[in-house]
Amino acid sequence: MAARRLRRRLKKRTRKRLQVWGAAAVVIAVLWIAGNWSRVWPVLVAVLTTAVLGGASWALLRAHHRAVGQDLAWRAQEEARARELSMAQVDALTWQEFEVYVAELCRRDGCRGVVVSGKSGDLGADVVGYLADGRKLVIQCKKYAVHRSVSSQDMQKFVGTARLEHGADVALFVTTCRAFTKGALGLALRQDIVALHRDLLGSWVKGAHLESLIPLNGSGGGTRQRR
Repeated sequence: MAARRLRRRLKKRTRKRLQVWGAAAVVIAVLWIAGNWSRVWPVLVAVLTTAVLGGASWALLRAHHRAVGQDLAWRAQEEARARELSMAQVDALTWQEFEVYVAELCRRDGCRGVVVSGKSGDLGADVVGYLADGRKLVIQCKKYAVHRSVSSQDMQKFVGTARLEHGADVALFVTTCRAFTKGALGLALRQDIVALHRDLLGSWVKGAHLESLIPLNGSGGGTRQRR
C-alpha cells in the first residue's frame, strides 16, 4: 500500500512539473512572438495560406477522382448495355447460323481460307481458317443460353482435338453464355485455349479485332492470367 501511495505521489508531482514547464514554455513562446512580431507574422501568413491552398487542392483532387470514377463506371455500364444490344441479334441465330456468323467475323478481321464445318462429328472444329500472319485458327462454337456456363467436360473435348487432330496454332472456344466454369477456364489457360465468353464475344461483334481479344482469354478485364 505504501509503495502504491508513493508511486501516486510521484506521478502527481511529475504531472504538476510538466504542467508548469508547459505553461512556462507557452508564456516564453508568446513573449518571443510578441517581441519578434514583425518577423513572425509573414511566416504565419505563409503557413496559413499554404494550409488553405493545400486543403482546397486536396478537396478539388478528391472531387475530380470521384467524378472520374463515376464517369468510368457509367461508361462501363453503357458499353455492357451496347454489347447486350449487339448480342440480341446473335441470340436469335440457330447454332448453325452462329457458326457461319463467327466465320464472317473472322473474315472481317482479315482471316483467310475460313471454312465452316456445319456438321456433327467435326471433332470440335466448327470453324477453321488462318490468321493474317499465317497461323492456323481452329474455333469451337457453343450456342448456349445466357445463364449457362461452359463446363470442364466441354473444354476437355476441345483440348483433346484442337491441336492433335486439327493442328491448331490458335485454338478459340467461343460461346454465347456468360462464363466458363472455374475448371474449364483453368484448363483453357493451362492448355493455351482462348476462352471467349459472352462479354468478349459482344466486343468482337461490336467491332473489336480478333487479335486484340486473344490476349484477354476469358478475363474480359484486359489482363490475361499467366500459366
